[in-house]
Amino acid sequence: MIKIDKLVKTYGENTVLNQIDLEVTSGEVVVIIGPSGSGKSTFLRCLNLLEQPTDGQITFEGNDLLAKNVNIDQIRQKMGMVFQSFNLFPHKTVLENLTLSPIKVKKMAPAAAEKTAQDLLAQVGLADKANSYPASLSGGQQQRVAIARALAMDPDVMLFDEPTSALDPEMVGEVLAVMQTLAEKGMTMVVVTHEMGF
Repeated sequence: MIKIDKLVKTYGENTVLNQIDLEVTSGEVVVIIGPSGSGKSTFLRCLNLLEQPTDGQITFEGNDLLAKNVNIDQIRQKMGMVFQSFNLFPHKTVLENLTLSPIKVKKMAPAAAEKTAQDLLAQVGLADKANSYPASLSGGQQQRVAIARALAMDPDVMLFDEPTSALDPEMVGEVLAVMQTLAEKGMTMVVVTHEMGF
């Protein structure tokens, strides 16, 4: 599904990623663990070109992501990403956060998008928070909404960038439980973290 060959990322004279090779097969869960500042997040962000690699090759579902003619926006629709800081839209309700991209990008009918969103919120244990705003939720709840939002686009792979590092210790378990359920359902996942608990 994802094949990385000799991936290099430099910032000026500083080489952050040096000749990284990795292959991720469908249904596999890959966890990359390392200390802060070791390039884990940079690596993950290179996978969907939020960071432009300096050299190397990234292939996703047979598509060369670094080819000049690649439609990266179309590719990104198949890659859900969950960020350390949730990145929810604060001025939109939980339901609106989940339905915005399916309606705007995938041209899904609003009623269908809302049904999918409600189902996903139930899966992450937040069906009762559909009309809440992110500021009224705990960190763990916001991260579960962020996971549901990424899943609303029906991705083929989920990328997790330090998904629990911004959470209080008691909130970590609820996010890990959602991730565990995704893994059990066969979702392909790439997770970067500095937490050995993974």
